Amino acid sequence: MTKGSLFIISGPSGTGKGTVCSELVKNDNIFLSISATTRDRRVGEIDGVSYFYLTVQEFEKRIKDDLMLEYASYNGNYYGTPKEAVTKMLSEGKNVILEIDAQGALKVKEKMPEAVLIFIVPPSIKELKKRLLERGRESIEEIEARIQRAKWEFMQCPKYNYVLVNDNLNKCVNDTLEIINTTNEKQALIENLLKDI
Repeated sequence: MTKGSLFIISGPSGTGKGTVCSELVKNDNIFLSISATTRDRRVGEIDGVSYFYLTVQEFEKRIKDDLMLEYASYNGNYYGTPKEAVTKMLSEGKNVILEIDAQGALKVKEKMPEAVLIFIVPPSIKELKKRLLERGRESIEEIEARIQRAKWEFMQCPKYNYVLVNDNLNKCVNDTLEIINTTNEKQALIENLLKDI
């Protein structure tokens, strides 16, 4: 069985990466890894679907036992990617997507160099601000902080395998699917060549 491929999708808040990922997982062979967090569950969120909700003690034990592919702390809460679910899906030949920030993506790339990194950018900063305002979830100060954070994230783009502009959702999804399919074809070709050696 051909081993699955790991894809990491990053981009500043408001670029639409979550929407892109939700479209991608409509394909039978693409699975979104569920992150773990210690933050409180919001209304409508489901444990094991939105996130795996852990206590601080549980999360820190997983860090100590090397059970997280990557993790970070924001606003006093941990967020991270459980290792076991990802490696299990990959061994079953599934394509796995991690929707994580650039900091986490680069940590995973160190541990799993075969991971394919895709960075999604908005058409412009003006459009990014507009999208964040239209969401209506954050204050002007919080939006400005996200824009400042985006500057650092944009500087990480050269470390990614691909950079896609999300100015048209369907095109961005199709471009990502093309990357996934091309990666799978290369993987299958390499595995077939190795069988004959």
